[in-house]
Amino acid sequence: MLSRRELLACIGAAPLGGCTAAVEYPAKSRPNVLFLIVDDMNDYGFLGAYPGKVAMPSIEAFQSQAVTFDHAYCAAPACVPSRACVFSGLQPHVTGAYRNGCDPWRQSPLDQTESLPELFRRSGYETFGRGKLTHAPVAEGRLEKMWSNETWGGGFGPFPPEEDQLLGKFWGHTAWEGPDSDFPDVINADAAIEFLQGDHEQPFFLALGLWRPHTPFTAPKRFFDLYDLKDIEPPPYQADDLDDVPQSGRALAEVWGERFDVSGRETPDRWREFVLAYLACTSFADWNIGRVLEALAARPDADDTLVVFWSDNGYHCGEKDHWEKNTLWEQSALVPLAIRPPRAPRPGAICSRVVSLNDLYPTLVDYCGLEAPAHDLEGCSLRALLDDPAAAWNRTALTCYGEDAVSVRDERYRYIRYPDRSEELYDHSDDPHEWKNLAGETALAPVKRRLAASIPREFAASLGGRLG
Repeated sequence: MLSRRELLACIGAAPLGGCTAAVEYPAKSRPNVLFLIVDDMNDYGFLGAYPGKVAMPSIEAFQSQAVTFDHAYCAAPACVPSRACVFSGLQPHVTGAYRNGCDPWRQSPLDQTESLPELFRRSGYETFGRGKLTHAPVAEGRLEKMWSNETWGGGFGPFPPEEDQLLGKFWGHTAWEGPDSDFPDVINADAAIEFLQGDHEQPFFLALGLWRPHTPFTAPKRFFDLYDLKDIEPPPYQADDLDDVPQSGRALAEVWGERFDVSGRETPDRWREFVLAYLACTSFADWNIGRVLEALAARPDADDTLVVFWSDNGYHCGEKDHWEKNTLWEQSALVPLAIRPPRAPRPGAICSRVVSLNDLYPTLVDYCGLEAPAHDLEGCSLRALLDDPAAAWNRTALTCYGEDAVSVRDERYRYIRYPDRSEELYDHSDDPHEWKNLAGETALAPVKRRLAASIPREFAASLGGRLG
């Protein structure tokens, strides 16, 4: 954990890898920030992990201007705790926010923690937020401290009609033939575009949270039409994949088990239909992102704007007998992350250092020359990697999904430990799909010990919530 003083003082070759001192800017010369959030987007198109082509031209174009992190991980594999981490700079083992439904912002310590938008507003920024942001309520009066505007989320809809619902309104897919304005993502992107088309005396922090590609898998029909079902393949899959996984791991895979039962291995045609629907929703999200980036590009200060694109968690589409997130495996933890700093010094670069979404708060403090918040930040500024994607970086990424339920990722291995002390270990150099659990290999005991050293000694008591 970095204290406020350490955050401001740490420099390039720090032992934990790459923090740089915050730069003090005059208020009017501070860079604008465009903070683009997607929901449940995995690596299929972003990192080219899907066997076929995923239509996401806007994000691909943005990646050609930005630094893409191909080893970026969420701190918790679910929407609410992941976003709590990003907006607070505190990891789940400190806050107890591990799962959806945990209501973190109205409980200690986040009820007394300065959130990222609050810091920007205190620092003289105009803050504008729309869509899915914290995805958890905050105390009365706090939204006004976070945002200069009146925020609006809009929700997950529209939902498929009943005849297209397989397991309730969230598990179905529909090529929507109503107007685009039926989707909150379109309304919220329109609001962000209108904001970007205006004049602003202060630098701005604009956060747009899209609801897609999260379920329900509804999107305007033209995005479904981008794909042909005969070309759709299920993701890489091994039927005996879970045979060497401890019961604690299999239990997480079973959280949404009925979804795999009805749209997985036993129903391959339906599996392909749902994969297509997920890809359509990904392309829909890409379209909205592109519209906002186009509006930014039309501004005279576009080159002086820091743009961050990220997803709150990864997503299984049948890998390991599982749909959704909520596991400690790579497919849940790996997230899209690309950052375009002002003047884009390394356009199109790929950074393979292991980073965390927990690093975003200190990165923005650094780049925008903000006074650090009073609470300690646990991540580290990514500025050194944005300047040199191959810079020395000796850090691991933690992903937690409960007290002492944690995975540790370095550039080669993923180590998972459950509360019952059962373990998994995967070598990504020759097992990118995590099909072979090596935790029992005696020769790899030193690797397990090294990675286990990154696991916190103490975990905050859970704030509650649900597994799914």
